[in-house]
Amino acid sequence: MHDGAEGDFAEFYSATWPRTLAVTYALTGDRSAAEELAQEAYVKAWTHWRRVSAYDQPAAWVRQVATRLSVSRWRRSRVAAGWLARSRPGDPAPPPDETSTALVQALLRIPEAQRRAVVLHHLADLPVDEVARIEHSPVGTIKARLSRGRTALAQLLADEPNGAHTHV
Repeated sequence: MHDGAEGDFAEFYSATWPRTLAVTYALTGDRSAAEELAQEAYVKAWTHWRRVSAYDQPAAWVRQVATRLSVSRWRRSRVAAGWLARSRPGDPAPPPDETSTALVQALLRIPEAQRRAVVLHHLADLPVDEVARIEHSPVGTIKARLSRGRTALAQLLADEPNGAHTHV
């Protein structure tokens, strides 16, 4: 059992907690946030208990503190949400279509050297001599890889069950 100021505060807390929690819950709509805000208000009350306990309605003081804390949290979250909205990059890229997905799946099934040559030349729009430089291979080798890669891709894409057609 508590005695003195601690006992008075414990009784006050037990008697007023449900209503204070109801107020913060009504303001926030979030039970855990409401409990946190109500607890913070009671911490402030305990810190100033000698003065607060002398008020005509100490429970009203605690509810007012809890209300102000709730409003402050709402304002901070609103400012933060505005900042995030302004600093967020544009709309996310749309998901790939069936044709792109089929092409990528087919590219993964051809030999890596052919895949690199096809991607660098046809998708990255690099000239054959630049692909040869990047791959540290002769131009003739790159041309052969491109030819074999295109042939393999054409066969793989023709075999697609959904009939995906692409231009490589």
